[in-house]
Amino acid sequence: MKPTKLRTLGPRSPRLSCSYQQIRAIHSIQGQGTQSSAAPLGSNRHPNELHKPLAPAHKEPPLSTLPLSSVLRTLLITSVSSSPTILNASISLLKRMLKSKSYLVDVDRNPVVRALLYQTFYKQFCIGETRAEVQKSMQQLHACGYTDVILEYALEVLEGGEENSEAAVEKWRKGMLETVALANSGSFVGLKWSGLGSSALQLMKEKNPPSRSMDAAMRAVCDAASAKNVSLLPAAEESNTNPGYESWTLNLQRIYNRASSDRLRRPTVYNTYQAYLRATPDVLSSHLLDAKNNDYTLGVKLVRGAYLTSEPKQLVRASKEDTDNAYDLLVECLLKRQHGAILQPLNSKPNSFPRIAVMLATHNADSVRKAQKLRNAQLSQTSGDHLPDLCYGQLQGMADEVSCELVQAAKAALEAGATGEEGMVDPPKAYKATTWGGMKDCLNYLLRRAAENRDAAGRTKASREAMAAELSRRIRARIGLKAT
Repeated sequence: MKPTKLRTLGPRSPRLSCSYQQIRAIHSIQGQGTQSSAAPLGSNRHPNELHKPLAPAHKEPPLSTLPLSSVLRTLLITSVSSSPTILNASISLLKRMLKSKSYLVDVDRNPVVRALLYQTFYKQFCIGETRAEVQKSMQQLHACGYTDVILEYALEVLEGGEENSEAAVEKWRKGMLETVALANSGSFVGLKWSGLGSSALQLMKEKNPPSRSMDAAMRAVCDAASAKNVSLLPAAEESNTNPGYESWTLNLQRIYNRASSDRLRRPTVYNTYQAYLRATPDVLSSHLLDAKNNDYTLGVKLVRGAYLTSEPKQLVRASKEDTDNAYDLLVECLLKRQHGAILQPLNSKPNSFPRIAVMLATHNADSVRKAQKLRNAQLSQTSGDHLPDLCYGQLQGMADEVSCELVQAAKAALEAGATGEEGMVDPPKAYKATTWGGMKDCLNYLLRRAAENRDAAGRTKASREAMAAELSRRIRARIGLKAT
């Protein structure tokens, strides 16, 4: 049979041609050792048709990969989110669970409350409380077709919370080291520097370096991640902490993101850039120049931003459409490794880009499709050897219709290889971001997720409608009716 051509997405990975039987093994290498069953993303049969799905026509819809329990739970959560009264009551209850010492709302002492929370919000957004639960859940996500997970330790310190202490720093260090140990080689670990304690937030606001104990803990985690080939994704927070956050993170990138003899290895430390902030293009340009001057790979995690309601209005873009446009233009510059109208160079060499690796953390299907369209066009013109490594990330329990479309495209690519259909294979690296830890520890994280569902009514409506349609399709199929 004709081989399916596979162009790898890594910036330094070789041009390959392989048979169907070889694609899974190659994709495993591309994932740097994950145990994923995910397959390469579909061919470029529709490179100029953005409105079409990422995958070619497929016999099953994307959400068919999800277990029924996930469909039902997501439908429940998004239905709750659609009712301001019910959602606000749920958020109030979560806050009481976090602050109250009453037996009635204590998730550690009241088995009824614990079971209710565990079967709803916890299972929707979190991956497990123990090592065994986490590993089992990761295997289930692999079985759905995801490349791997972005694993985060459930420790968040909110402003005005406990004062920093050596004990708080040590708790963060131990939790992060355990998280790195749980993660698969080649995968990602999410984190927040504010997890080091409320003093870390204050230090970042004041543009001060981390304390000696904080710095030692951060380096210990970076050392462990580098040794295991795990990439760290420190999250940006409110804009008033960004200058300190960026300084801390860039300093670690200069140390840990040096060129490696392993051509498939990702950088150890990424930085997060928020497209809704007006200053982001200039900040990114300065970091690209720093990476070029200091000869390290700049890890770029691009998000739209999650603190819109608390940011000063003059710092953010005027509309969602403006943010969407900025996000897509930044993606184009990054994937082309070229400056542009939105990303101006800070030196006299406008096309002198450093090595970069890109994580597109977005729930926006149009942005994902535009990125894939661009990458397919690039692969039709070049070997792909110098293209940035490209990954996609969505939160567990959210935007499954986007994630599953990527997964379905991967399956379609495998089928094309199995039938001998010749074409370009663009392997997607689709990750689900999730948090692990005890329910009490996860309450702050769950509160953020609930608040995001409240603030993103349009997105949750799309997810709710997609899940309702998928449930209807399964019911009709069960009773022998054709899908409409």
